[in-house]
Amino acid sequence: MKLVLSSAIASERAPLGVRAMKKGKDFLSDKPGATTLEQLEAIRKTIVETKKIYGIMYSELLEVKAAVYAGELIKQGAIGRVIQTINIAPHQVVQGGGGENGGADPRPDWFWVPEQYGGILCDIGSHQVNQFLYYTGCTSAEVVESQISNINHPEHPKFQDFGDMVLRGDKGFGYVRLDWFTPDGLGTWGDGRLFILGTKGYMEVRKYTNVAVGKAGNNLFVVDAKQQRFIDCNNLTLPFGKQFVADIVNRTHTAQNQAQALLAAELVIKAQLHAKWIKLDNA
Repeated sequence: MKLVLSSAIASERAPLGVRAMKKGKDFLSDKPGATTLEQLEAIRKTIVETKKIYGIMYSELLEVKAAVYAGELIKQGAIGRVIQTINIAPHQVVQGGGGENGGADPRPDWFWVPEQYGGILCDIGSHQVNQFLYYTGCTSAEVVESQISNINHPEHPKFQDFGDMVLRGDKGFGYVRLDWFTPDGLGTWGDGRLFILGTKGYMEVRKYTNVAVGKAGNNLFVVDAKQQRFIDCNNLTLPFGKQFVADIVNRTHTAQNQAQALLAAELVIKAQLHAKWIKLDNA
């Protein structure tokens, strides 16, 4: 066995990954790949010591065909240089009034505890910050400001059901909005949207649905100097799996840029640590 995978409680993934690498295994973690700066430091140190891979499954890029194809078009120069990404990432706490496990509250206990799930910016936001780095090509970045709130879950006082952050990097800008307020009427767990602004055009990715038009996801819209177009990406192939296996065999980093993946983890941890807790009136 050469690879260990984990989707354990978020706060337990990094320590497991460090142990796996020290035992000679590569590691693939569900996001977030770490929940504290101390964990992240241990990951980076162990990578240097062992030369092993610590992958993070940022599925909202790696498993969304339209998001992957948007990246390919950007590399071809379709919209010029990317200036900014805007990610809107609504989620649903209980899909369809009970979820696949039934009942009114199917989430595990750790889901409600920031020390275990990492907080909304660290948890969900890791997807979006990874995309900000990927599309802009930033190799260094900072969190300009971030905020979190619990608006509608008083029974779980430490839970965060809304958050956002502003990012600034060496090659572009980013904004991320996260929430747990997707209504049942949408018909899926979230209307994830990605807006990519370039110097010669822009793109929108409607990842999981096309509201009131069609239920299929993987919708890519591209506007440039010559035309506006819609691309249905559902029949495309996702490259991550084969590439990651090849990386394990060949000791390469084709499937995922290791430094970029860990920088995304660092930024969301810092966003979480420095976020302002906002209490709205009547909340």
